[in-house]
Amino acid sequence: MAQGKRISSELGEHTLQAIRALGAAAKAARLRAGEGQAAAAERLGVHVQTIGRIEAGEPGVAIGHVLGLLALYGLTAAAQPAATEGLP
Repeated sequence: MAQGKRISSELGEHTLQAIRALGAAAKAARLRAGEGQAAAAERLGVHVQTIGRIEAGEPGVAIGHVLGLLALYGLTAAAQPAATEGLP
């Protein structure tokens, strides 16, 4: 089983949505900058497939790579308390 599939089975839907949102934000920022995945990969020092995995929202990508890609395009990610549905 691929690592991303194993990880995704252990995460909640809200977490998976947050990972996908980070990937989508990274892709949108890269496209606004007019760069391709290969250019982003070279700048970040990773394989082009890693950029694709980040942008696809795969949960098994190293967090440093995700945050690094965001930083290349002037974006950051901040931790927030999880939503507590149904709790007072």
